[in-house]
Amino acid sequence: MAVLVCGGAGYIGSHVVRTLVEAGEEVLVADNLVTGHIEAVHPRAKLYRGDLRDAGFMETLFSENKIDGVIDFAAFSLVGESVLDPLKYFENNFYGTLCLLKHMRDHKVHKIVFSSTAATYGEPENIPILENDRTLPTNPYGESKLSVEKMLKWCEIAHGIKYTVLRYFNVAGAHPSGEIGEDHNPETHLIPIILQTALGKRSKISIYGNDYSTPDGTCIRDYIHVMDLADAHILALRQLYAGQAGGIFNLGNGEGFSVKDVIQVARDVTGHPIPTEICPRRAGDPAKLVSSAEKAIRTLHWSPRFPQLEKIIVSAWNWHRNHPFGYEK
Repeated sequence: MAVLVCGGAGYIGSHVVRTLVEAGEEVLVADNLVTGHIEAVHPRAKLYRGDLRDAGFMETLFSENKIDGVIDFAAFSLVGESVLDPLKYFENNFYGTLCLLKHMRDHKVHKIVFSSTAATYGEPENIPILENDRTLPTNPYGESKLSVEKMLKWCEIAHGIKYTVLRYFNVAGAHPSGEIGEDHNPETHLIPIILQTALGKRSKISIYGNDYSTPDGTCIRDYIHVMDLADAHILALRQLYAGQAGGIFNLGNGEGFSVKDVIQVARDVTGHPIPTEICPRRAGDPAKLVSSAEKAIRTLHWSPRFPQLEKIIVSAWNWHRNHPFGYEK
């Protein structure tokens, strides 16, 4: 029986695929390669290139394989773009997963781990953020993910599809081997942008606002290593295999680091000065986003292996330094 990883050529998906393969699992990857990279797919995983919204493609995928469980990463994730083009996000993120669930129902595949996001919470009511806090997204990206979460609930009731939702915070880092890592175009994540500056691909790093109500005036975020995230997805899937109940879980380190903190650690790791420039605040940026992952630690028996910001940045630097143009040859 195989695990189907939708979006398995993307940043997080490729790390989960590699972890599954290394654990001896038979792995199928479904990816249209719009944002994913074929070079990131482990050679022992079977790649199906196509779109979840293509009924013929999906029927071939499910008919040719005995699939026992699904992990779904197939989504667009640029917050700013989602505001400008919300229909693109609902069509891909919501309708794509709807099509996936139809084929799971028809082929009697009853286990799915869904990749969600802290963007489902919107402006936080409390710090740290708990799973039962209010969900009120402030952008279409978060809304599309929350809509899928609600759809999953009703599919479990109607069709017996057991699910686990993982809402994660700022993912960073790379595989310890340095063979796969983060490569987005455009790049919007803080740590890769900082490291691109260290490599001379950017002249400086922009700090958007230094007058927040935080110790150094810059925004605080919760960073989680991509390999810790991969471990959590596999633990969640195995619990579903064991017949245990799913649920909704935050994934983060429970500790916040400011923009200036991250830049300083990157300076220490890389040995580069990394110039900065203070810019006006961006609309909608909360001062502080930090998760509580106690539920995942308690229920999934998840234990992050790389909670230190320095280790996260060391692994990211190892990837970026050796692949300054990402997967591009």
